[in-house]
Amino acid sequence: MCVAAVNAPPSEKPMAAATTESVQPEQVKQAGVPEPVNNTQITAKVLRAVDGDALEVELDGKKETVRMLLIDTAETKHPDKPVQPFGPEAAAFTKETLEGKEATLEKDVTERDKYGRLLMYVYLDGKMFNATLLEKGLARVAVYPPDVKYVDRFRELQTQAQTAKLGIWSIENYVTETGYDETAVKKEEQQPQVAPAQPEPEPKPEPEPKPEPKPAPVAPPVQEAPKPSTNIVYKNCTEVKSLGKAPLYEGDPGYSRKLDRDGDGVACEK
Repeated sequence: MCVAAVNAPPSEKPMAAATTESVQPEQVKQAGVPEPVNNTQITAKVLRAVDGDALEVELDGKKETVRMLLIDTAETKHPDKPVQPFGPEAAAFTKETLEGKEATLEKDVTERDKYGRLLMYVYLDGKMFNATLLEKGLARVAVYPPDVKYVDRFRELQTQAQTAKLGIWSIENYVTETGYDETAVKKEEQQPQVAPAQPEPEPKPEPEPKPEPKPAPVAPPVQEAPKPSTNIVYKNCTEVKSLGKAPLYEGDPGYSRKLDRDGDGVACEK
C-alpha cells in the first residue's frame, strides 16, 4: 500500500501525491537502507523516546525534539486520539533501540516543522532508523514535500512489510492514506471467529459378537396315555352292575353279545 503525499508538516496528514528521484546507489547500505549524507549530518545524544517517531535529544548542550522524516507511527500520546494498535510497540522499540545512544541526524530540505521540532532522518551505527520502523511494520510512509529524498526506497520497504502482513499491516484496512483507522480494528474484533477444526474422532471399537444362543432343549415326546384295555370280560350283567359299569354300549370295554341279549347294542340296560 502506498501512502499519498500532502503539502503539510509531519504533524498533519498527507493528501496529495508527490514525486521524487530514486535513491542513488551510493546512498544505500544494509539491504537498501540509506546512509547519512556527510554534508547534512550532525551527531546528537538521544535522551528519550517521545513516541515511536519522535525523540528528545541533546544537541550542542541543548535539548531538542526530533520528528523523524517520511514516516508515521500509530499514536500513543495524541491529545485527541486514543492509543492506537502498534503505537505502543513502535514507541517501545524506539525507546529500547535509541535511548542513551549517540545517533546521527540528517536533514532533508525543511529544518523544522510548525511545532519547532527538528525534521530528521535518524541513523544508528550507519543504518537509518526511520527505514527500520518501516521494515518491521511499525510505521507507514508519510510524505510531506519538499522533504522526499528517500520516498521511493521507503515505499519499497513499506510494500515488503505490507506483503508480509507485519505489524500495522496485519489488521485489514487499518492503515489509510491519512493515518490509522481505529474502526477497522473494531470491525475485525466483531468478525465471528472461525472455530478450529476438530480432530476426527477415533473409530469406536466394534462390539464383540453376541454369543450364539444355546438351542432350546428338545422336549421329550409326549407319552400317550395308555388306552384302556379291551380285554375286560364280565361274567354277567350282575357283575357289570356291581361294578357300576352298566349299561355297556357296543364298543365299550367288556361289552359282549352274550350280555346284549336283545342285540340292540346296549348290554345290561335293565
